[in-house]
Amino acid sequence: QVQLVESGGGLVQAGGSLRLSCVVSGGTFSSFTMGWFRQTPGKERELGAAVSRTGSSTYYTDSVKGRFTISRDNDKNTMYLQMNSLKPEDTAIYYCAATERGWSRSLQGPYDYWGQGTQVTVSS
Repeated sequence: QVQLVESGGGLVQAGGSLRLSCVVSGGTFSSFTMGWFRQTPGKERELGAAVSRTGSSTYYTDSVKGRFTISRDNDKNTMYLQMNSLKPEDTAIYYCAATERGWSRSLQGPYDYWGQGTQVTVSS
């Protein structure tokens, strides 16, 4: 069974940085398009960033573009989200997700596999 485990969340001040990691087991990592979703109470879950199977293509929602960087290491079965210049509005539970869909259909759900989430809190 495919499992995704996130780590790296925490509490930081505005302007600080965090690096999230997602380790995938039980599947062929290089066959998955990967993404980071985030959800805040009272708001709909949104796709914050996604990366293609080889890492050659990336997507960012407008609110994080220029501040967040998504990447993957297929040799380590791991996806990363480097978050810089964090803002209080970035506070959310961040979920690692994987889909067997290719890049052309991966930016619209559903994703197939999900982690349990990691809390990111940015104080003002």
